[in-house]
Amino acid sequence: MLRTHTCGELRLKDNKKEVTLCGWVQSRRDHGGVIFIDLRDRYGLTQAVFDPSHNNDVHNTAEKLGREYVLKITGKVRPRGKKLENSNLNTGQIELLVDSLEILNESETPPFEIDDRKEANEDLRLKYRYMDLRRPRMQNQLKVRHLAVNAARKYLNAQGFLEIETPMLVRATPEGARDFVVPSRIHPGQFYALPQSPQIYKQILMVSGFDRYYQIARCLRDEDSRKDRQPEFTQIDIEMSFCNQEDVFEVCEGMFKLMFKEALDFNLKIPFPKITYNEAMNKYGTDKPDLRFGLELDDVSDLMEHSDFGVFKSVIDKGGVVKVLNVKECADFSRKDIEELTEIAKVYHAQGLAWIKVGANKKLDSSIVKFLSDDIQVKLVKQVDAKEGDLLLFVADTYKIACTALGQIRLVVGNKKELIDKSKFQFVWIVDFPLFEWNEDEERYEPAHHMFTMPNQETLQYLESEPSKVIAQCYDLVLNGVEVCSGSIRIHRKDIQERVMKAMGISQEEAELKFGFMLNAFKYGAPPHGGIAPGLDRVVSLMCGYEDIKEVLAFPKNKQAIGMMDGSPSSITDAELKELHIKMDIKKKK
Repeated sequence: MLRTHTCGELRLKDNKKEVTLCGWVQSRRDHGGVIFIDLRDRYGLTQAVFDPSHNNDVHNTAEKLGREYVLKITGKVRPRGKKLENSNLNTGQIELLVDSLEILNESETPPFEIDDRKEANEDLRLKYRYMDLRRPRMQNQLKVRHLAVNAARKYLNAQGFLEIETPMLVRATPEGARDFVVPSRIHPGQFYALPQSPQIYKQILMVSGFDRYYQIARCLRDEDSRKDRQPEFTQIDIEMSFCNQEDVFEVCEGMFKLMFKEALDFNLKIPFPKITYNEAMNKYGTDKPDLRFGLELDDVSDLMEHSDFGVFKSVIDKGGVVKVLNVKECADFSRKDIEELTEIAKVYHAQGLAWIKVGANKKLDSSIVKFLSDDIQVKLVKQVDAKEGDLLLFVADTYKIACTALGQIRLVVGNKKELIDKSKFQFVWIVDFPLFEWNEDEERYEPAHHMFTMPNQETLQYLESEPSKVIAQCYDLVLNGVEVCSGSIRIHRKDIQERVMKAMGISQEEAELKFGFMLNAFKYGAPPHGGIAPGLDRVVSLMCGYEDIKEVLAFPKNKQAIGMMDGSPSSITDAELKELHIKMDIKKKK
């Protein structure tokens, strides 16, 4: 090695030791002819001193140094002195008096400062990602990711799981998003797909007798980018045979406990709480509830059915509901505040937002109070536990719209009133999802999770007659209001798989064409099996205090799915297109 120590390693115990350090110039200061630089590597900073009275030639060379120059320096460690120590640095009690200096590489002026306190524009950060990744914060976040992955592997290996890779060039199958496709040169006019997940292959592995499989799997989906979504992402893919839902929970919780301990030195409490999908929607307006704070929704449809408020009554008559959120101690919200909340409700397709303020002696104040009898007012106050100073917010609409709109308002209010404890990691399992969702546009049922989920045995009877009543043996794990993994007990019988596909409108011919190899495998003794796939990017970003997964990816794409650093995607030559038997129908720009 060119160095004897790293820039974060030296302490007072190393006094008078001759050492060699390598790194980048973080900063340069000239104090009365003596030059000080902070030398940085991923382990920390060390202050180096270039004193002309000690070595004039080295000092002269140091005068040429700029930010981000790459150096190799040799010298002796010495104490800084009590009044000169920097308590913010692990190396803050020492410095290096430099005897020799070698400039390993020069640097142009950086496009932005390598400083965690100064945030550059996102596109600039992504264009010069190799500079952005030099920042201590980014290096620490990728270290957390490494430690988390290492802990996951360590735990799963100890539990008898085998790490097995599945193909990256696969047959296109409908999994809920668009496939990225790869043309085949050998088979003109035919295409591979890049895997949206290893779902089918891990089930095939269970059929093959590998009863405990995992993979740190790269997945690719051609969908719009968001804070928690990229065209390519990583999941910790886990599958088990001869298991039930609780077995999967136990493995997943144990893995997360070790990941948080080894990556953050944080002790998670397990087992995680569980609530049903219906309970989550009823209380929190979402199947991804943030349980770090209270504020629960309430259904007051039975009360409002007997009111004289036409808006509420007409919604209830059409089969809708009236949901209310008691925002404690927020009766001081201005009309502007309430209008902003109303706009949020409309974003989530609600027609509007009604409100009531609770005054002294629980007297209700609102334009809608005149439509509520004294008896209804008393019952309303009691049902939602309203106190003086509270603000009641109502949405009347279909069940899903009312829940979702108020659930989003709950999150906005929680942030606005600083009710959320940002230091907490609050996990919760969501169970008993419906197997199907109705697609209004296509007028057909589609899977709420995916079509390989085993229906609950008690509701299997409704598969053909009332698909909306079928409950799935699937589950999500939510952390701080973000879904971090999803899984299910899988269908392992060909007849049940075909019934589910038929309920979705997939004909037997189409099923054989797209999934024939899987259905065929089920003929030969497929075991009961299930699994889960934690999203590594989402988990690590939340561990580091971010919602944007770009902060824990080395080379992410921007919001337009463009690689700003390498210029991907890019065009290919006409010769390459010809070799792939592809003819473009897009006119080239001049």
